[in-house]
Amino acid sequence: MKNLVDHLSQYAAYHRDPRNIASHFVGIPLIVVAVAVLLSRPEWPVGALWVSPAVLVALASAWFYLRLEIRLGLLMTGLMALSVWAGHALAQQSTLVWLGSGLAMFVIGWAIQFVGHHYEGRKPAFVDDLTGLIVGPLFVTVELAFMLGLRLELKRAIEERTGPVMLREQRAAH
Repeated sequence: MKNLVDHLSQYAAYHRDPRNIASHFVGIPLIVVAVAVLLSRPEWPVGALWVSPAVLVALASAWFYLRLEIRLGLLMTGLMALSVWAGHALAQQSTLVWLGSGLAMFVIGWAIQFVGHHYEGRKPAFVDDLTGLIVGPLFVTVELAFMLGLRLELKRAIEERTGPVMLREQRAAH
């Protein structure tokens, strides 16, 4: 089984241009919330709670993240819970608002992703490995941590495998 550094390094290899990483800070959250919105119908009452396909996907995702690392897993679980909460709130609206907002966020999020990969000059990671779809939100979270000066040992471990973040033009000249 791949560990945290394995997953993040494989994903990071497709994301070394800072413009691409920046696009992911917008695109990935839009996509995650869009999926939560679109999967928040139907929902079934379970006691005082509600269960939907979005909740089941979030639980499976949380399990994946928690298996990789407890601290990041707890953070990702909280972020997934916020996404499901937003999805649930939009799913309570009319069908037009629910479906329109979910689809709009999904399409815009992916458009932003593909612009970023244009700058990268490389296809998205999930094209070669579908686990890129679940690693992407974790990647954005750790990139934010790196920007805040946190988890620098993790950053070093990833960069040992992938090299530093730099513009594609700089990599070509390097």
